[in-house]
Amino acid sequence: MPEKIRAGKIIKASWIAILSNAALALLKVTVGLVAGSLAVVGDGIDSSGDIVTSIITLITAGIISRPPNARFPYGYSKADTVAAKALSFIIFFAGAQLFISTLQRIIEGGEQRIPETFAVLVIVISIVGKLLLSVYLLKTGRKVESPMLIANGRNMRNDVVISTSVLLGLFFTIYFKMPVIDSIFALLISVWIMKSGFDIFMETNVELMDGISDQTIYNRIFDLVSEVKGAKNPHRLRVRKLANLFVIGVDIEVNPELKVAEAHKIAQAVEQKLKNQLGNVYDVMVHIEPFGNIEHDEKYGISKDNFK
Repeated sequence: MPEKIRAGKIIKASWIAILSNAALALLKVTVGLVAGSLAVVGDGIDSSGDIVTSIITLITAGIISRPPNARFPYGYSKADTVAAKALSFIIFFAGAQLFISTLQRIIEGGEQRIPETFAVLVIVISIVGKLLLSVYLLKTGRKVESPMLIANGRNMRNDVVISTSVLLGLFFTIYFKMPVIDSIFALLISVWIMKSGFDIFMETNVELMDGISDQTIYNRIFDLVSEVKGAKNPHRLRVRKLANLFVIGVDIEVNPELKVAEAHKIAQAVEQKLKNQLGNVYDVMVHIEPFGNIEHDEKYGISKDNFK
């Protein structure tokens, strides 16, 4: 998928997320304050944070569409993953702030009111809205292979769980006439938010450290290279992700009697084979060596013999 089209889909998804979360945040914070539910207010604050995350994805969509230059010869696609990392911090600290403020309220005590029953309707609306938004963002994110959209979609999915917890908290609070239950559920919500941020932080580490989550691609590349006539012993394979694209480096052995032009044709055939069969390939770098070549100082890359 061309980068401009991909960026356009991310921009569209970001605007939908911004407007949806803005409406839900305003509704939940207002109703939470009027109804006297700290958990509903906390859910609204979480939706407010979602506005910020969606704005980040919107800005990043414009960045990733920029062409490569001397400073960034591979382009700006990895800004997608950097943005996902930034989102993880925002999500985590939003949860931490809610946890601290709720815990402080419980410790300080004081009179607490029973939330009004109409707060339940707002949470039901929130659950339906967040569920639809989550499905849309996850579907779009996977289609364009955008880590930050997927992260935002998972954040929306977590919000469904959060809102469901708020709904249960409201039910027990109103039924048992114990407003402290509302605060306890707010604490549980804050922990869930922090966990979500931490999970996204850890997952984005793989791509930022040039790692690969799905390691089955190594064996697939070895098999594809072996199908190219004249290409032997593919080894020192390196694969990393550049947003939704693969950057591949591989060493192959060829007949040492071949002319440079003939060996180059084999390397071109390997490159074309990988691009055609794998798809989503940004670049393939093929290093040619003579049959039986052994270099003991090679430290990087994966060989078929030592990969399981």
